[in-house]
Amino acid sequence: MTLAITAGTIYSTLGNNNSLVPMAIKDIANSTGLTAGSYITGDKLEGKDRFLDEFGTQAIWLFGIPVYKKLMDYTMYKALKIDPTFDVRNLSKNRSKLLEKSIEYADSSIKESMIKASKNPKYTKNLAMTKFIVSTALTIASYAGLTKYRHYKTRKDAEKEILAEMAKEKNNKNTDTFSYTKPTSEAFNNLKLKKQTTFTGSIQDFMYNPVKNLMILDGAITAERLAESRNKQELLGYTIKEGSVWLFMYFASKPIQKFLENAAEKNKEKPASIDLDARVIESKELKEAFENGKLVESSKKVLSLKNHEELLDFMHNNPDDFVVQMAKKSDILPTLKNATQNDDIDYRKYIDFDEFKGVAEKLDKLKNKFEEFKQANVKEKTLDAFLDNVKKLKRRSILKNMGACIGALGILAPALMIAFRKFDKDNNAFQVKEDLKKELQAKGKI
Repeated sequence: MTLAITAGTIYSTLGNNNSLVPMAIKDIANSTGLTAGSYITGDKLEGKDRFLDEFGTQAIWLFGIPVYKKLMDYTMYKALKIDPTFDVRNLSKNRSKLLEKSIEYADSSIKESMIKASKNPKYTKNLAMTKFIVSTALTIASYAGLTKYRHYKTRKDAEKEILAEMAKEKNNKNTDTFSYTKPTSEAFNNLKLKKQTTFTGSIQDFMYNPVKNLMILDGAITAERLAESRNKQELLGYTIKEGSVWLFMYFASKPIQKFLENAAEKNKEKPASIDLDARVIESKELKEAFENGKLVESSKKVLSLKNHEELLDFMHNNPDDFVVQMAKKSDILPTLKNATQNDDIDYRKYIDFDEFKGVAEKLDKLKNKFEEFKQANVKEKTLDAFLDNVKKLKRRSILKNMGACIGALGILAPALMIAFRKFDKDNNAFQVKEDLKKELQAKGKI
């Protein structure tokens, strides 16, 4: 049992497009590959510069917004006595009846905080927007500070190295000036605007989604990196790095997973459906629900409900229902740790009712695939064999997806950067150091 839960949690986390864990793993692979590439193509100084850039940025990128948000929860929200857990998307006009019912159904431990947060919707929304803007701005400022420090430190270290080298021997290298046009502030603003206009969905979706938080932050980081590139060599490197990050960190994962899921469904020899959360697929409750008929019964009931109000009533009145339990296991229905009633749903958070109904749809599809499996050309047509096949396919799809993205970010992108450097004879040396050497020569210091 423990092993199944552990496996389910691990694979669910790795396959969750809204989790920071797979993002962190991909970024570590990318940072490690790029840092290694810098040591290969450049010298020790370039490697140090890249290490500080990659891993320093990574720390700010992953923890900046969450840390600043927490600080505001403990200061601004606490002073104003507003519950920071309350999701302002619940205050939208089309959810007014749902909010009323949610407050009515809510556990006694959160009811009062929900009432207070919903009394003045405009005030609560502005407060949430302030937290989002301030935490994002402070994180961007932290990154800008890191960039300034890195440029300063690398320049100082490079100057020490150059002076030490010149003290030992006379430098006879070509001192032709290097031409490079740095992007203007106008280019920076245009790029930043372009990144912002590619976002879809309301601003509130970005406020509460940690991965979408990172997209906004990455837009600013990408723009600043390109605008603040110290030379053509760095600009090319950042173009490759940022292009690969945007593609394989944010956009490629979902299409890859969908492709793998469709391939599993279309497999005539061993048909299966693997679009459910891994924690559901790995659970012992799934097999029990197949055997006792609760999967069919529960899915049928949920799929018969016509609107969000009916779905809300159902999940409140049927806390032990199989679909409700699986939605909780998948984190589609957020729960309270210390609820005082059977309905332990945390109604302060935003509930996507379409996703909740989607659990029933996926379970119904899984049931249909089992019927196909029994008709397929397989040795064992048992439920155990079917579920074992589903588990294996789900695990493989997640690992293949992660492997493809990690390979692209940690191997392909660094390899491209190395190739560009190796094929360009004038681009082998660390350009920051070379430019500084010319500057020092012009000033007569060497």
